Amino acid sequence: MVDTKPLLPASNSDGSYLTGSRVNILKPIKVYLTIFCGLLAVGLFAALLIGNYWSDNARIHGSLATSTSKRTHPLRPVSRGPAQGVSEKTSGIWAGVSRGPTQGVSEKTNRVRAGVPWNILPEPWNSTMLEWQRTAFHFQPEKNWMNGPLFYNGWYHFFYQYNPNGAVWGDIVWGHAVSKDLINWFHLPLAMVADQWYDKNGVWTGSATILPDGKIVMLYTGSTTEAVQVQNLAFPANHSDPFLIDWVKYHGNPVLVPPPGIYKKDFRDPTTAWLTSEGKWRITIGSKRDKTGISLVYDTKDFINYEMLEGELHAVSGTGMWECVDFFPVSKTEEKGLDTSINGPEVKHVVKVSLDDDRHDYYALGTYHEKNGSWIPDLPEIDVGIGIRYDYGIFYASKTFYDQNKNRRVLWGWIGEGDSEAADMEKGWASLQSIPRTILFDNKTGTNLLQWPVEEIESLRLNGTEFEKVEVKAGSVVPLDVGPGSQLDIIAEFEIDKEALKKATGSNITFSCQTGGGAAKSGALGPFGILVLADESLSEQTPVYFYIAKDSDGDLKTFFCTDLSRSSKAPDVDKQIFGSYVPVLKDENLSLRVLVDHSIVESFAQGGRTVITSRIYPTEAINGASRVFLFNNATETCVIASVKIWQMDSAFIRPYSDDDDKDDDDRKSSAPCLLLCPINYIVSCVTCLYFIYHVSKLSGSQG
Repeated sequence: MVDTKPLLPASNSDGSYLTGSRVNILKPIKVYLTIFCGLLAVGLFAALLIGNYWSDNARIHGSLATSTSKRTHPLRPVSRGPAQGVSEKTSGIWAGVSRGPTQGVSEKTNRVRAGVPWNILPEPWNSTMLEWQRTAFHFQPEKNWMNGPLFYNGWYHFFYQYNPNGAVWGDIVWGHAVSKDLINWFHLPLAMVADQWYDKNGVWTGSATILPDGKIVMLYTGSTTEAVQVQNLAFPANHSDPFLIDWVKYHGNPVLVPPPGIYKKDFRDPTTAWLTSEGKWRITIGSKRDKTGISLVYDTKDFINYEMLEGELHAVSGTGMWECVDFFPVSKTEEKGLDTSINGPEVKHVVKVSLDDDRHDYYALGTYHEKNGSWIPDLPEIDVGIGIRYDYGIFYASKTFYDQNKNRRVLWGWIGEGDSEAADMEKGWASLQSIPRTILFDNKTGTNLLQWPVEEIESLRLNGTEFEKVEVKAGSVVPLDVGPGSQLDIIAEFEIDKEALKKATGSNITFSCQTGGGAAKSGALGPFGILVLADESLSEQTPVYFYIAKDSDGDLKTFFCTDLSRSSKAPDVDKQIFGSYVPVLKDENLSLRVLVDHSIVESFAQGGRTVITSRIYPTEAINGASRVFLFNNATETCVIASVKIWQMDSAFIRPYSDDDDKDDDDRKSSAPCLLLCPINYIVSCVTCLYFIYHVSKLSGSQG
């Protein structure tokens, strides 16, 4: 007989309810408790998954939007300009390097490569090739042309020269971006625009100084309505704003004009100030007299009134105009960076200049004499402008800053393009920044600095593949199966047969990377290394390699090179061979690190003693067709290579918007849930099981 009252206990035939057994009464309650607890558990588990999803997104995509300090006001577009891209030169803060600014034209305007005019986009370029060139983890603008950073209130700030109106030089203003880790960035509204008579023709390079009370002052070069280069003062409108959105230009600008004997267009790029023992602030500014590059020195107490010191910080005949001068201390005894004002017997001082004549950055180590404001190089034969370069590829207008957050000195450089202006216009963007590099004194050589990518770049490493003790015979090429080769971090070490080194015949011919015939030219002890951005058939390839030269006296000299001669089938790109000598000490194996990010390759030899940055524009070795190989084109030696290669994730670089404030608040408000959801889930499940257990126990006792 069908029960007509299924939600009630069974009844007698007279309609009265049975009361003798509570088992039948409690079984439905168990069922519903079980269903209820199950639904509750499912709901809480879903909440946990959602919480984890938002937590991961906050970490991966929104890490820059969170801050431990409360914001003073929401970030919003201001009248000075939209949130925009990256720069060609960053400032530490250093903003406009004047690479083309003094001429007011693009450096590519009159360039013709292989008979191809600069303004015509030739075959075989197409949109896929051009889109591939945009980098994934280097700082660059969303669009248009760009050209230093500081750490303040928990954020790294990057100010840079930027043209908001096109992918060529011109209309230079200051872009602005912020980061928590120097890798992932938010673009902010333009920091300063050319809106006053003293900077109407461009807001150029500048530097920030953080005062003892935590406030910031900014000195920058402006080009006046009469094209005179003058120095101007600016400061944040609100020092409590960690994003430093609004800037105020001093009403009494300019604070410095070219002194007598200095041409009006040869006075630019003030450095970060440092304190003297007298409590004055000191800066230096690049200039020239005839063909002698010089660095002028000024003292100030208030950044408004200045006293020019007699003589110069330094001068080198024949080097021409000095741009973007940098001056900073390095420790001889500790592996850490130093504040710019540090001096003493355990310190050496670095002078770095960007030479306007050849567009390269040179540095030298020496001794600073505070009393007269002069600096003397340790070795005059490798003085500034005639000796060691930061980078032997495309790298200019660099700037360091002291990162007090991690006690390190960090270097950034502007990386220009090596293609045609027509290609830049078609892409809609041009140039980018190098990966930030730490700088240390090389106490093994005593003459070099060591540059190395900041440790934060390793957070982008994905799956890694290791190749141990790979034998690369003379004349051979060995493929490395690591998948697509467009975004990679490569570390390699090479062991050379010592007997081969002894037996190799010496030569009186002087070797250089530029004239040595590239990676295709065989020698007794080289070249050997890695091929990156290569297609399967090797019709396009970029070798990064070592070459060991032996002179007639039996002395060995090692060179580190990058060969672009076969990097692309396109006719309108630079295909130079870059490189230089790299010091290799006794018992050191040869080592390199290569960062590949689409159209930029940064290569570091021997821990960063020699560095080469290249721009590569392949037409076939792109996307999934890009491969990595080991090669050895030496004739008299076998090479043993140990290599580790990581695929690299993309950095998170985008404009900041009001929605990020809301998302930030949402993430903060959900933080307790992210913590409590797992706890609540467990507690609820235990509670349900407790009730079911007791109901079952009660049921059993009444059975």
